[in-house]
Amino acid sequence: MSTDITAGGLTSEEIKKRLEQYGPNEIPEKKVSFFMKIVKWLVSPIALMLLAAALLSLVSGKTFDFYFILFLMILNFTIGFWQENKADNAIKKLRESLAIQVKVLRDGAWSWIDSRMLVPGDSVQLMVGDIIPADGDLTEAKNLTVNEAVLTGESLPKDKSIKDKVYSGSFVATGSATMTVTATGIKTNFGKTITLVERVTRRSILEKDILTISKFLTVIALVGVAIVTIVFLLQHATWSDIIVLDLSLVIAGIPISLPTVMTLIISLGALELAKKHAIVRRLSALEDLANVNMLLTDKTGTLTNNQITVASIIGYNGREKDNVVYYASAAAPEDTRSSIDNAVNKKAEVMGMKRDFSILELTPADSERKRSTAIASFHGVKTVVSVGAPQVIGALCAMDDKLKSHYEADVNRAADDGYRVLGVAIRENGTEEKDMTMIGILMLADPLTDDAADVIGFLRENGIGVKMLTGDNLAISRRTAAELSLQGQVLTRDEVNWKSTDPAYFDGIGAFSQILPEDKFNLAKLAEKNGYVIAMTGDGVNDLGAIKEANVGIAVKNAVDALKSAADIVLLSPGISVIRDALVEARKIFSRLYSYSIYRISESFRLIITIVILGIIYKTYPLTPIQLILIAIMNDFPIISLAFNRVKNFSRPAKIKVAERFTLGALYGITGIFNSLILFFVMDYVLHLDWAVIQTVFFLKLMISGHMLIYVAHTKERWYKFLPSSQVIWATSLTQIAASLMAWIGIFMNGIPLLYVAGVWIWCFAWMQVTELVKIADQKLIIPHFEGRS
Repeated sequence: MSTDITAGGLTSEEIKKRLEQYGPNEIPEKKVSFFMKIVKWLVSPIALMLLAAALLSLVSGKTFDFYFILFLMILNFTIGFWQENKADNAIKKLRESLAIQVKVLRDGAWSWIDSRMLVPGDSVQLMVGDIIPADGDLTEAKNLTVNEAVLTGESLPKDKSIKDKVYSGSFVATGSATMTVTATGIKTNFGKTITLVERVTRRSILEKDILTISKFLTVIALVGVAIVTIVFLLQHATWSDIIVLDLSLVIAGIPISLPTVMTLIISLGALELAKKHAIVRRLSALEDLANVNMLLTDKTGTLTNNQITVASIIGYNGREKDNVVYYASAAAPEDTRSSIDNAVNKKAEVMGMKRDFSILELTPADSERKRSTAIASFHGVKTVVSVGAPQVIGALCAMDDKLKSHYEADVNRAADDGYRVLGVAIRENGTEEKDMTMIGILMLADPLTDDAADVIGFLRENGIGVKMLTGDNLAISRRTAAELSLQGQVLTRDEVNWKSTDPAYFDGIGAFSQILPEDKFNLAKLAEKNGYVIAMTGDGVNDLGAIKEANVGIAVKNAVDALKSAADIVLLSPGISVIRDALVEARKIFSRLYSYSIYRISESFRLIITIVILGIIYKTYPLTPIQLILIAIMNDFPIISLAFNRVKNFSRPAKIKVAERFTLGALYGITGIFNSLILFFVMDYVLHLDWAVIQTVFFLKLMISGHMLIYVAHTKERWYKFLPSSQVIWATSLTQIAASLMAWIGIFMNGIPLLYVAGVWIWCFAWMQVTELVKIADQKLIIPHFEGRS
């Protein structure tokens, strides 16, 4: 690597060369080629079963069946590929939304760029909470500690100084620094390590639950196949015919596409959340979010607009207001992501002040120091400036009793009026923060969002208690809680019963004041211990513990990069309404998966048991292999459409009720079995129809009634009062019409009169109402029984 770096950083020409030489600063994911996707699918269970069925048909002399099953194989792959591609694109868009921005010196100026564009030799500025974007050597360091837990597993930050190495993936815990990049992308220490480790995806409880359903239905299908196989062997059927029929039943009965559909539903839901300015980093967190019943939220940036302004200024020791702001701006770096620093600089700009001082040293504020400190030269006079929490700044100053009393009274009055207060102190001709001169206070305002109170009311009505956590004093906290209509008392950290085991303890609390970062972690643990599912918001490095402890960690818009990388959900705009939208959308995703699982249980149960019973009675399958495979393939279209289905929001947090869900699915399935058996026996023993006609009518009946079940199963209301989305209606209607045309014209089966087709539709619609009555009975008789036991 060349070292021709000027004091102004790399030039555009040099950057272009190095990007070509080293590539972007990212660790490329292993992409599966289209060819490998085909190979992977060809060795999947459904492809192998379809292929076996096709080959056995060919051996048996059924050439048409062979080619048609191959066609269905291609169609099945196309559907699966579309689903997977749709989900992959959704995840890609989410990742692009979370690209890290870094401040870099190029062409003589500092600017913000995408961290992927970094190259070796770049000079990068680091502040508290920044993720170190590449490996590098420190060229400047002030009060710097770096957390390298992601690399070493050691949770305590390490002190760093000039010439020390820092590594990609770690983050700045305190202080500030400048580094020169030495390695990017796969060449970094983190990049070399991560390529040796296989990434593990954590599945949610709901995902595990649905996959358990899949295994359960697979066992039922295989047991059913074993039973009918024995029956057919006793009837001296040929092995080739038996295997083709068995494979067809397994293909139709086992929900092989379930994991793909589940991923699609979750991924598209996450993409929908992104449109509402909430990025999901852990997809399985959506289920946890659907179950949240308590939100522990910061005030700033969530309940407020995060548009902090300097609303008022008081000067001491003969200082004018503009003089207070002038000195305060020295401790507020320019081009920063700190909303407080930006507010101070904005006020200085509005007051027409010039930054005619030279910054010699700058230590930014953090949660431990609670102040920012600058050593600057003001017209040749070296001066230390400290700006921060009034009690911290006051302790650094030499004040007589009169000034101290005046100062404390002003701070308390400002707090009572709802302002956040910063003290400003200086010491001329010195560099130490002691015996300083108090020159004034800045009163900061950050108005509550217009919809904060309404959103809190909405969340309360939907089973989610909102508790405000703030470092503000008790007076400000009470005033804010009253404006937000937060129900319950406001407690200081000293008044919290940290050992409470009473689940109702939080019911009488609306807010917590004077909260420290570690208190957020302890409050999350306390609430979880008392049975709550917690969502926690955070913005700073010291919120990391609380964010990780909560069931769902949420990084607000102005959060530092380190927190965003650890959070489950990252907000892209301020305000609690974003959290409301995320909670509602998560419950919709949960509802789609939940209703799909009920439909899948009942449909597989109905199909497998019905065919096994009829197989035992008639010593043959009631459907041809082609018809069974057609049912499996044509069911995929409405199943995919369920990812876009409209659902009604739960008024209470969503929970997996295994017994209730399985009971309802079984009841639907049993109703479908009776429906199918009665129709079959009527066709055979009453109408004496030919076997080929019976098979066609039975095929059509299974297709139409199965898709009508979606209308009943997707909602707890009467089906006609809450219809599915237009996508589901179109998907079910088109497949039902296609099946009807195939039965009428006689495509791949014996044709039947149009009168029979109409009769099947009427029969299915009538039994749809019976299924609706079963749902009503379940809601009135069975569900109260389960609720009583719980």
